Amino acid sequence: MSQIRLLIVDDESSIRESLTEFLRDFNITVDSANDAEAALDIMTRKQFDLLLADLRLPGMAGDLMITRAHRLQPRMRFLIHTGSVDYRLSEELIALGLTPQDIILKPLSDLTVLLNKIQLKFKQLFG
Repeated sequence: MSQIRLLIVDDESSIRESLTEFLRDFNITVDSANDAEAALDIMTRKQFDLLLADLRLPGMAGDLMITRAHRLQPRMRFLIHTGSVDYRLSEELIALGLTPQDIILKPLSDLTVLLNKIQLKFKQLFG
């Protein structure tokens, strides 16, 4: 399997850093951004397989960022990492292929749950 290229977008630096370090141990190439605008800027310069997005971000919300990211990189797949226990996917995100299984609730006590979801999304993308 080729190396997974992942972009993490979360305004909490401790979450970004801990997820980045954990996932790099599994040979995943990880970039990160603290807001949607920075993430979209990175996406104009680098290609990613997956985007792990927080929903509550300063400035642009995570769900809007996902729709814009899809326009920039249509093959990219998405996972949502949120503390909002009552979050429901919008019709627009469902149309992009997101399902309730793509929502990961914070705090995540077992990071292998995230790793497994990332690997599954990557396999769906590349077979």
